[in-house]
Amino acid sequence: MNAPNLTPLFRTAIGFDRLARMLESAATADVSYPPYNIERTGEDSYRLTMAVAGFCPDDIEITVKDNALHVAGRVAGPGNGEVLYRGIAGRPFERRFVLADHMVVENADLQNGLLHVGLRRVVPEALKPRRIPIGSGTPQVANEPRVANDTPAQAIQAA
Repeated sequence: MNAPNLTPLFRTAIGFDRLARMLESAATADVSYPPYNIERTGEDSYRLTMAVAGFCPDDIEITVKDNALHVAGRVAGPGNGEVLYRGIAGRPFERRFVLADHMVVENADLQNGLLHVGLRRVVPEALKPRRIPIGSGTPQVANEPRVANDTPAQAIQAA
């Protein structure tokens, strides 16, 4: 797969260098080892499952930096005995996944040769849409207190 030529975009746009790096890394990535699945488990939650047979938790390192999830594995050393045939790949690997904004890694566990990484989109309250109440359009006098939820007759009696 050839990487697209983004030169026309960069002549007129500023700040899209991250997009170019993402496309370049996707074009050159080895997607065959280790095999993985990405599942959507809820509206804002995902699970990455990687087949890492032969690796133990101490052999795998998971880091998040600059909106990128990096999973690396390296088997510490040879096992006991002489290996006559190696059918289970235990070679080192590095996988990088670009995370959308506000994605948080919640957990990771290794069961039956499968590494499960739970991710969730957590949008800060300040960035969530909020409803703005609309007033009635009547001007308020600056020094006059407003009584909420009162009928006009109750407001007159209170004054």
